[in-house]
Amino acid sequence: MFDLEPHGPDTFVGIGPRYPWGGLFGGQIVAQSLRAAAATVAPEQQVHSLRAYFIRRGDHTEPIRFEVDRIRNGRSFSTRRVVARQAIGAILNLEASFQTLEDTADIQTVPMPAEVIGPDELPSDAWSDSFDRRDVPDGALPDDERTGLGRNAAWMRVTAELGDDQLLHRCWLAYMSDDMPADAVRRSHPEFHGVEGITYVASLDHTIWFHRPLRADQWHLYDVTCHTFVGARGLSIGHVFALDGTHVATMAQEVLVRDARQKQD
Repeated sequence: MFDLEPHGPDTFVGIGPRYPWGGLFGGQIVAQSLRAAAATVAPEQQVHSLRAYFIRRGDHTEPIRFEVDRIRNGRSFSTRRVVARQAIGAILNLEASFQTLEDTADIQTVPMPAEVIGPDELPSDAWSDSFDRRDVPDGALPDDERTGLGRNAAWMRVTAELGDDQLLHRCWLAYMSDDMPADAVRRSHPEFHGVEGITYVASLDHTIWFHRPLRADQWHLYDVTCHTFVGARGLSIGHVFALDGTHVATMAQEVLVRDARQKQD
């Protein structure tokens, strides 16, 4: 899924399949950009955060060129910028920070929801063979446990065994984490809630903070709420937990939601 071919200094080329809705999936471009950035960083440094801006919709019929800029190399931290391009121009801009592991205190302040329904008790509703997704039913998670509205949660895991490459696990988390934030924004808006076919939705940016090691081929709970909506832009915040309750990552995404019945310039 994330294989890249070198194409000159700090430049890589990848491809993506056509998805059911047409075009490319933003989570895949984020994950491939992260893979490209990591290819130029010392192996002892792991990605701890990234932020991506979605610029244009990608075309699945042509390859994607990933151009890496080595912003900074440091003993503890390194920073990279990646621009993903196709014939139309830039389709995504990503910045990522990498850190050498430091042995410090480990403090988790956000707990996984208590008594959440486990994945083995829920049906699968994944839209891809690459990963499994099992939605937690509405009402099974009380709104008062997280700030915000439009709460939705799902268990997700990659269907193939990924081995021990932590970068690959973090790339897959980046991929799957783009699957839910837009739903939280749409569900939180009273005008659009429960009405099919009248909304135009597009992700504007996506941020991930990786807190602890993870295995994307094991079940993780993705718990997302919308924290605000203004100017047609909603902000989703999500927490990702392993089965044992370990908080492995936090994500944020700003989502554009418009009434598709109204003409937009």
